[in-house]
Amino acid sequence: MMSARHLTAVAGGSLLLLALAACSPTPSGDTEAGGLVGAGTGADCVIEAEIPIAAAFSLTGGAAQYGSSQKNALEMAVDDLNEVGGVTYALTVEDDATDPQQAIQVFDGFISDGASIIVGPTLSNTAKQTDPVAQEAGVPVLGVSNTAAGITEIGDYIFRDSLTEDAVIPQTVAAAVEKYGLEKVVVMYSNDDAFTESGYQAFAAALEEEGVEVIETLTFSKTDTDFRALLDKAKQSSPDALVVSALVEAAVPLVTQAREIGIDAPIIGGNGFNSPALIEGAGEAAEGVIVGAAWNSASDNEQNVAFIEAYTERFDGAPDQFAAQAYAGMQIIDEAVRANCSGEREDIKAGLGEITDLPTVLGDVTINENRDAEHEALVQVVEDGKFALLD
Repeated sequence: MMSARHLTAVAGGSLLLLALAACSPTPSGDTEAGGLVGAGTGADCVIEAEIPIAAAFSLTGGAAQYGSSQKNALEMAVDDLNEVGGVTYALTVEDDATDPQQAIQVFDGFISDGASIIVGPTLSNTAKQTDPVAQEAGVPVLGVSNTAAGITEIGDYIFRDSLTEDAVIPQTVAAAVEKYGLEKVVVMYSNDDAFTESGYQAFAAALEEEGVEVIETLTFSKTDTDFRALLDKAKQSSPDALVVSALVEAAVPLVTQAREIGIDAPIIGGNGFNSPALIEGAGEAAEGVIVGAAWNSASDNEQNVAFIEAYTERFDGAPDQFAAQAYAGMQIIDEAVRANCSGEREDIKAGLGEITDLPTVLGDVTINENRDAEHEALVQVVEDGKFALLD
């Protein structure tokens, strides 16, 4: 497949981002007028029927902070792509309630209703239970925030555009060690969530690789809000840094309480820290927190600049990484659909496997042979109430 390019235009305040696929074989499948298979390819693809896209996000429950921005961005991406023409998407978004059992029911409904592809769910812990359902049914899934190890190993219908913790955390740890000369740290993580456990494992491996001693490993529940006893124990060890894998709901009180009891060492967080909610909730205490990222608002990527402007205007607030990954996810789906000019499940699956250096709001994205995303990662630090690139 030849390299893909985007056509970017701003019209009437709306951001139009279209992944233009290169030439591909004549599409196969349902050629009946009005079906999900059209004529042409790439920018010239025309499909008469609306392509049903389904998304399961955490709109309520513990991960609602992430899910709401994902929903916003995915809806915006669909609106933008529908304005381009040729291919039209019909989006359905349902709440997984940050509950795997609820999410399984949502997936079952999407599958029986004929969704061409499912986006989500928000959390890796949920994905490990829902994705096998889609795999069994032969429905492609694109995870846009699932970073735990093993997600795409569920099967050949499971893809993601979210960088794994294994791809981001080693770079984060290396940058923190270089900047602060870390020699000994205390590691803290919630041990009842697949995402945070995966983050812990990535941190442990990266710290060992960098020759940093872990003097204490402390665990907690993802629903905990009082960390003072654990933090007192960590403080007694006089660590050079706290290394934490947690969702933002736990990260906010943990960071706040750490500063309140006098821990002034750097705090290094996993991907769960990568949300404006951390800064909004922890305030001054968030200053200096370090976190790896798949996306940064300071990127001068032309698409990213336009995306931030359009999202902020539409939703009266700036997007976060989870929004950017959701928007990019729809760009990737559009590329996959146009590659074979088909909204059929098998054709979309094939198209996703051919994504190479596709320009998106995340940068140039490739889906590798393991169905995982590859693109540049970044290391951020909270400075003056904003995420900035760590020098």
